[in-house]
Amino acid sequence: MTQSKGFALITGASSGIGAVYADRLANQGYDLILVARNQQRLDQLAARLKAETQRDIQTVAADLNLPADLSRIERILLEDSRISLLVNNAGVGATASLLASDADKMDAMILLNVLALTRLAKAAATNFVAQGRGTLINIGSIVALAPKLLNGVYSGTKAFVQAFSESLDHELSDKGVSVQVVLPGATATEFWNVAGLPVNNLPDTIVMTTENLVDAALAGLAQGEKVTIPSLPDRLDWDAYEKARLALGPNLSHRSPAARYGVKVPV
Repeated sequence: MTQSKGFALITGASSGIGAVYADRLANQGYDLILVARNQQRLDQLAARLKAETQRDIQTVAADLNLPADLSRIERILLEDSRISLLVNNAGVGATASLLASDADKMDAMILLNVLALTRLAKAAATNFVAQGRGTLINIGSIVALAPKLLNGVYSGTKAFVQAFSESLDHELSDKGVSVQVVLPGATATEFWNVAGLPVNNLPDTIVMTTENLVDAALAGLAQGEKVTIPSLPDRLDWDAYEKARLALGPNLSHRSPAARYGVKVPV
């Protein structure tokens, strides 16, 4: 068995994208702390990965929408200096319009996609900065860039993940900590069933497998990408998008309104 690269903590690890990250990272030499609500699924995954990789695979059953459970995972990330990578993957989505949505479910989605992700990222970042090393991967979505595709609250939570991740990378890049945000498109996971639109309703040509998604995301990480869109054919398209956005910077804040609004400003 190769020397450990440290522990990777993965949320939402019992199935889908999180389970594939667990498989790939264990095979890359990471020991694992797998976090999800379903203990039985966690145990099955841990047993398989232990047998295949001989890595140390630990499981923690937790519902990150419960304050006590969230605090428990925060403490692990903050206090365990063996952890060198966090995959902030746990999340939930929705496809119905806002007016057709249940308000309590929207609250729960915001708590998981935004609050839990932020608190875990802060705990991990604090630990990583103290160690002078570490990697933080936040799983977002392409709806951060295309907010009209699905439920607007879901899109809003993923826009937060993207903005937060890019800001966090700016804050931590000189402290030995790497931050990557991954923006998947449609992916063949249970997400779609939970969100109310089974994946078989989508065209096959736009749906990526979880294995291909994670492999591309990890390749992007190895290449030093801060924002990874696994299906984007040409990286120059993203660079052009960023250039156009940054070009707005000098004119985003002025003393006077733009002339086109016809607002008379006292001299």
